[in-house]
Amino acid sequence: MANQCILVPNISTVPGHEALASRMLRWLLHKNVVDSQLTTCGAIGNRMGYATAAGARRVARAPERLPFDEPVNGLQIITKRCIYTPGEGFNEEAGCPHCRREVGEPLFESLDEWFPGHTDNFMCPLCGFEDDINGFLFLEPCGFSNLGFIFNGWQPAGFTDAFVAAFSDQLGFAVRQVNVKR
Repeated sequence: MANQCILVPNISTVPGHEALASRMLRWLLHKNVVDSQLTTCGAIGNRMGYATAAGARRVARAPERLPFDEPVNGLQIITKRCIYTPGEGFNEEAGCPHCRREVGEPLFESLDEWFPGHTDNFMCPLCGFEDDINGFLFLEPCGFSNLGFIFNGWQPAGFTDAFVAAFSDQLGFAVRQVNVKR
């Protein structure tokens, strides 16, 4: 898996996430961003995904860099709790939005409670501020959610700001873009 652009809702537990995943796939199909047939164009799990379609050129920041001719080029939708980070070299730095101090080490240690769903929140050990873990500040964008949209091979092409805004509107939640480079 060389690279990915991942769109992750800024909420740990998206209500009705499986139905929402289906609705978002229909929207992406309608916009011709991905093909409707599942193929082995993915990079994770069983590698099944939705290949990049011609309409992707309208939503990519650098359409000439889309992975049309690559074997790994498709969308995979994750509907289980997952942690999305930029990959190699991720420095796990995070800050509290309330006291503005570094809380990366305790925040990332708290993922043992977050991952199995015991909690969605993190409490700043320095000031006591508590919020969904996605509400904290990250030096490098990362996401924590039970829903994620992984566009395999898309990192060099990226997304237009208009597409990310439209995606967020359709989803009904703000999203964070996580760029994975390997």
